[in-house]
Amino acid sequence: MSHDPAATPAEATNPQVNRGPVASRRALLGSGLALAGGLFLNGCAPTADSPVGPGEPKPTQGLFPGQVVVEKTLRPAPAIVDLGGGLQSEAWVYNDTLPGVDLRAHAGELLRITVDNQLPAPTTVHWHGMAVTNDVDGVPGLTQDPIQPGTKFRYEFTAPAPGTYFFRSHVGLQLDRGLYGPLIIDDPAEPGHYDAEWIVILDDWLATTTPDDMYSSLVASRQPTRAGQDAVALSARSVPFFGDAGDIRYPHYLINGAVPTAPVTHQGKPGDLLRLRVINAASDTIFALALGGHRMTITHTDGHPVQPQETSALYLGMGERYDLLVTLGDGIFPLVAKPWNKPGQGLALVRTGAGTPPDPQIQLTEFTSQLTQGTDLRPAEPAVPATPQIDARVTVELSGQADPYRWVINGAPYGQNTPLELVQNQRTELDVINNTTRAHPLNLHGHSFTLPNGLRKDTILVPPTSATTLQLDATNPGLWALHCQNDYHTQAGMMLTMRYRS
Repeated sequence: MSHDPAATPAEATNPQVNRGPVASRRALLGSGLALAGGLFLNGCAPTADSPVGPGEPKPTQGLFPGQVVVEKTLRPAPAIVDLGGGLQSEAWVYNDTLPGVDLRAHAGELLRITVDNQLPAPTTVHWHGMAVTNDVDGVPGLTQDPIQPGTKFRYEFTAPAPGTYFFRSHVGLQLDRGLYGPLIIDDPAEPGHYDAEWIVILDDWLATTTPDDMYSSLVASRQPTRAGQDAVALSARSVPFFGDAGDIRYPHYLINGAVPTAPVTHQGKPGDLLRLRVINAASDTIFALALGGHRMTITHTDGHPVQPQETSALYLGMGERYDLLVTLGDGIFPLVAKPWNKPGQGLALVRTGAGTPPDPQIQLTEFTSQLTQGTDLRPAEPAVPATPQIDARVTVELSGQADPYRWVINGAPYGQNTPLELVQNQRTELDVINNTTRAHPLNLHGHSFTLPNGLRKDTILVPPTSATTLQLDATNPGLWALHCQNDYHTQAGMMLTMRYRS
């Protein structure tokens, strides 16, 4: 049996699900638009032992008895997108939307996703945060050859653990062109005791230059990194944690593809219990998020349940996802994404009654109160024994700087550094040492890792000039990418292969 994910059992039990990205800004022009100059973005160089194969669809996977099949076609193509208020921008998007068309399934269902590449460049699709099998992980030169222009490729895998994920291109800097979208895996057993759901995707957006041109300018000379006079003051606790800002001052920060002067709106009712699934799909920006006049309860991070924690605001590093619950007041309220140590902000609205929309540059007092980060959370249930056996230890050393522009792992850029080896079914401790003045969102493909307090995540902000201990269970064989989720740092070489020893 099969179905299209346009309507799911989750929506049957929660009819007010706000599938925000589906109603997002539609592209004005589709794949027929040819963008001029500098559009070919190279993927990362393959390692010598990369088991890549031709960019052809894999054979159809055998189904479990009664397994539901979710089928969808993703069509990456150039477009001009409407960011709101008459602001238009060149982009590469999936299915003519920014963010891309959403994908949704239940845990245990088979996802059968056909990618029809209408870009003028090769591409892949990576399922960020999901422990898929290695052959469908979507890393060019490591798990597959990129999908060539004008060709199709089918990804097929069983949806693993429930959670909030997203899909994206993993070729060069294509993420920063707009190639991303939400991927939600529902839990059939989850009670769903909330009135509505809203998928919220944060992004940083270039306007007058392409990501590859921006990268060339970063390599040529250092860019300003500190915010101007219009930057909001965040709580003093946060100032030393993240160190320097990212490398790019973006002209726009988007929520669900819209600029603050033309924000998207969630329509609700006073007293509604709203579930927000928040995804930071930005390429170079850490955000602080708050809903004016409200406190939020964090229930999940990177798909893993946590002990519910109330907060006024929270930080999201690139690639991190958080599920939140909030009881809505009466009126119009600003949902603000404030970039760390950069000017500007993203804005969306929650409307439950009458009122005047806030100024696009509204400054929320929530950002000067309690701000929560991932390491403050505790797991809903212990993930590991109190004293787990450690079978192996490896070091992951993050180094580099903005001038000259060089970001590496273990002393060399990707392709020149030595892969780390895992042994199947062993528990490995990662001693992560950050020698830089940046907080790097470290992401490991195909696995999650455990923090010292037992919390499980797949993407974690590693503080500047610090050491962090992570543990992972080697239970998903293959070649896997371990990299900084800042796409410009990955492009510069801050990536490493983790491979299973044969």
